[in-house]
Parts: sequence; structure tokens; C-alpha cells
Amino acid sequence: MDKKIFTSVAEIQKALSAKEVSAVEVAQEFLSRIGARNSELNAFVQVEEARVLARANEVDESGEGHLRGIPYAVKDNMLVTGMRATAGSKMLRGYTAPYTATAVEKMDASGAVLLGVTNMDEFAMGSSTETSAYGATKNPHDTSRVPGGSSGGSAVAVAAGMAPFALGSDTGGSIRQPAALCGVVGYKPTYGAVSRHGLIAMASSLDQIGTFTTSVADAQVVAPLLMGKDPMDATSEEISWTPSGRTPKTVRIGVVKEHFGEGLDAGVRERIEAVISAYEKMGATIEEVELPHGRYGLAAYYILMPSEVSSNLARFDGIRYGLSTEAESVAAEYLARRHEGFGREVQRRIMLGTYTLSSGYYDAYYVKAQKVRALIAEDYRRAFEKVDVILGPTTPNPAFRIGEKTSDPLQMYLEDIYTVGVNLAGLPALSMPAGVVEVEGSNLPIGVQLVAPQKHDAALLEIASWYESDRKGL
Repeated sequence: MDKKIFTSVAEIQKALSAKEVSAVEVAQEFLSRIGARNSELNAFVQVEEARVLARANEVDESGEGHLRGIPYAVKDNMLVTGMRATAGSKMLRGYTAPYTATAVEKMDASGAVLLGVTNMDEFAMGSSTETSAYGATKNPHDTSRVPGGSSGGSAVAVAAGMAPFALGSDTGGSIRQPAALCGVVGYKPTYGAVSRHGLIAMASSLDQIGTFTTSVADAQVVAPLLMGKDPMDATSEEISWTPSGRTPKTVRIGVVKEHFGEGLDAGVRERIEAVISAYEKMGATIEEVELPHGRYGLAAYYILMPSEVSSNLARFDGIRYGLSTEAESVAAEYLARRHEGFGREVQRRIMLGTYTLSSGYYDAYYVKAQKVRALIAEDYRRAFEKVDVILGPTTPNPAFRIGEKTSDPLQMYLEDIYTVGVNLAGLPALSMPAGVVEVEGSNLPIGVQLVAPQKHDAALLEIASWYESDRKGL
């Protein structure tokens, strides 16, 4: 059997349809890859081989669906009945999910085979997958470097060939940033397009489940199957997925001048400019657009997100569920559990959020940040009156070394500078590979980000696919 068929969703689908392989054989191959590489990369935190093979056998016998027999992985903040769900935290050590997230149910209904659960920054708080209670995940292109975060485990699983696709969550760039640093495609849908039921919440008005794939074409296969209104998530809604049939010559691509200024690595800038040139050669119109309030996006995000974090994580008290410790009083127990169960970054964000929501500071910080959020959304609305998508860098630089930024939270937060505005405005966005940059002898991937108006998800991936096809033709 030719193992080259195990490189993408589309190729596995073709082989299964032709009965060249069985779902069990496909699952066995990916389990073998996980066994060979996971100890080095630490992408998966839970794999139950017997469960995987039983599911694959079930699919072989009677399974149906568009993803029949396709293996995949899920981030550790999505619930799967009977499996541990810890969000990368000691606080939920040993917690077993009592139900399955809607997004995972949709994958199961499509015939997909769940391989396991992937590593992540604790409660999705981080940009490097270093804050996990399971230890850091490593970039497969250079294991001395981070894979990005917080969905680093899912990105690495796909980049290293341990899964043809994976689910992640994106609150401020947690799909797009690791996708860029690992050289895969990371897609964050319009807010509400995919149900968050069964996703362990970080910041509820920002969180969104999305996909990691090896290609835009695979994202176009998987993404529509995740979408739909869910009675268990009041923020979910139906999103039409209808290809426009447009050509590059009819598309206007916006470029934000400020995204190419100070702080952007020269090698990254060169690669993004090459992508712009490629679209221009296809016939697309390139226009400069303005996002005047974008400079305040990071500040607003790091007020609003911790505020929601402080509220959402109040439930983890070690009484209803979570880490259990003993102390002299109920108050002492509560404090001890949260001190022991939460890592430093999580504690930092809880304290920051509690402060910004406190009496006397709510109006000065939280309310003002919400006003800035509205202005950022309006900036995007006006920009999209002129262009169909906005193109720019996903990250300011290639993958940095493990431990390089953990002692300086502000430097870590700057990794999100190009991605947080998308979440504040609830827009769909995608990061796709834009080549490599040589850094200290390593060829490190970088990503280009495309952003579209709300509910224009199909058009976003369609426009991204043109560049992917153009690169394959080179």
C-alpha cells in the first residue's frame, strides 16, 4: 500500500472510496505515526488505541458520511464523552467529559474517526503551548522552537502528519498563529458559525472553534460540516456556504499599510509581499485600506478577554469539579485549590480581569475597551465596502525558541498583534503557508492571513484556494 495517500483528507477519501484501504488500515497508519513522533513533539495528550480501532471498524462495517473513515484530532478543551477533558490544566486533572461537544458530534455524524486529544496552553491562555500542565509542545520544523498557541498540539498533529485534520479554538489567534508557525492552514470561522456547546470557555464573546488542515482544499471539505444553528448555543447561527464562482480578476484585496511597519520581521515582510504580487499577477486588484483603530486592538483585547476569563473560570472552585485539596476552612480550601490548580498565566489573567471589572475601574477600562471594540468592527465594515478580503501577515515573526518569551508576558502578547482584531469584530479569517524564512540554519514556515466580512466564509476560502493552486502550479 502506497503511504503517500495519507497526506490529505481528499487523498484518503479517494483511497477509501476506491476500496484501496479500509478505515481500520488508515487509523492504524496514523496511530503508528503518533507512536513514532509524539514522545518527541508532545502534540497528543490522550490517545486510546482500542477506542480508535473500534470506531474505525464500526465505520468500515456501516459508516456513512462525507468524512467516512477520515481520522482527526481535537484540542483538549472540547468535550468527548468518556475521555478526559482538562484544558491543559491541573485544575481539571482527572475530569472525564459527561457529554460530547456539538462540533465533535458533527464530525462523528460525518463518519470521521477521532484519534485523540491534543495539547494546548492552559485554558487556551498563551501563544506558544508552553503553559500546558502536560509540558510544552515542540515545533516539528525545529524542536527547539515553539509551535505557537494556544492550539499548538492540533497544529503540530497536522504539520507532523499525525492527523490529516484537527479541531482547535481561536480566541485571539489561537488557530491562525500556530498554523502559521507550523506551516499548515488554520481557519477561524465567523463568530457563531460553529457551535461552542461543549467547548470549555475562555472568553465567550471571542471563542470560536475552527480547523487545521494541510491545505485550503481540505478546509473547504471539513469546515461546512461543522457549521449550523445549535439549540444548545444561543450565539450560533446558520451560515450559507455557497461558492461565488468568481475569478481573481473580479476580486479586490485590501492591504493595511500599518501591518508592514515596525515590528514585522524583514523575512516575513518579503514573503507576504510575494503573496500580494502573486494575487496581482492573477489579476486581482490590490488596494490600500485603513483600520485606524487597529492600533488599539491588542490593548482592548487584553482588557476584554481577561474580564471574561475571570468570570468563566470562577466555576473552577474544586467543589463542583476540579482539583480537590484539604485545608482548615472552606475559604482556605478555595484559595488553595485555585493557587495549586491554575498556572501563573491563568492566575495573571484572572487577576487582571477581576481588576478591570471591579467597582471604580469598570467604566475606565472595561466599558472603554468595549467602545474601542465597536470602533474596530466599524473600521472593518468600512474597509469591506472597498475590498473583498484583507491580506497581511499572520504573525510578526517566525517561531521563536522555547522559553524565549515566557519571562516577559508583554512580548508574548505581541505575538497576537495581527490576529486579535478579527476576534473582536467576529470575522472569519484564515492563515495559510506563505513560504519559509531561514533563521539560524532552520527553514521556518510563516503564514499569510486573509480576513473577510462576517458570513463570507465560503468566499474567504475560495480566494485563499487561488493562491494555493497558483503555488502548486509554480
